[in-house]
Amino acid sequence: MPAVQIKRVYEPFEAADGFRVLVDRIWPRGVKKETAHADIWLKDVAPSTALRKWFNHEPEKWPEFTRKYTAELKGTDAIKQLLDIVQKHKKVTLLYSAHDEHHNQALVLQEFIKAE
Repeated sequence: MPAVQIKRVYEPFEAADGFRVLVDRIWPRGVKKETAHADIWLKDVAPSTALRKWFNHEPEKWPEFTRKYTAELKGTDAIKQLLDIVQKHKKVTLLYSAHDEHHNQALVLQEFIKAE
């Protein structure tokens, strides 16, 4: 299984990151495309706008957010595309912009990929 790690898009680029995938629906504030070093932006793999707004980065909603987001992902073209990318690269870094390193969509995606 290829290595899949997560990293805030605001952290410095490292060649060791491997293939970098931005998994936010909205482009991160203050980040230029060349600074992000994202190999691809898969905005459709991010939570729906309605789910993102409902969650509002409130940690107490995390278990329900995880369940709802996982349900959204199942069978979508976006998750199929991400899984294909993971299979084609030895190392993939999922980039996200949320401040909370313990409650964000990249964590859910990482677990989803491990379960596949």
